[in-house]
Amino acid sequence: MSETAYPVYGACQCGQVRYRLLAAPRMVVACHCRECQKLSTSAFSITAVVAADDLIFEGTLRHWERTADSGNINAAAFCPDCGNRIYHYDPAQPDIIKLKPSNLDDTRLIQPQAHVWVSEKQAWFEIPEGVPQFDRQP
Repeated sequence: MSETAYPVYGACQCGQVRYRLLAAPRMVVACHCRECQKLSTSAFSITAVVAADDLIFEGTLRHWERTADSGNINAAAFCPDCGNRIYHYDPAQPDIIKLKPSNLDDTRLIQPQAHVWVSEKQAWFEIPEGVPQFDRQP
């Protein structure tokens, strides 16, 4: 992530929601749980954990939430026009945003530093050697 120049810009598919990421994520994680597979319509979902103060949003976001297995609230912010997810968050931890970074203009920072919920991962997907992995949420 060191070669990435900040801010990095991102937007939903239709462009109604735009944002600036002002600093490097604290961590980038690939989640293989079934809920993230549904969300991404793929084998896993990528999340960049960032400080809420490091994001500036433009446009209207809608919110949706569900209760996670842990009992915590997993809320999502998305574009009301195209439906593109922009980030997730736990209302009990407002300073942390779980950005869905695939909609960034510069995606070089999307290099997972860990894989979680590998107990539910697709059998055909091979996690790169040397990347930490956890059966559930660490």
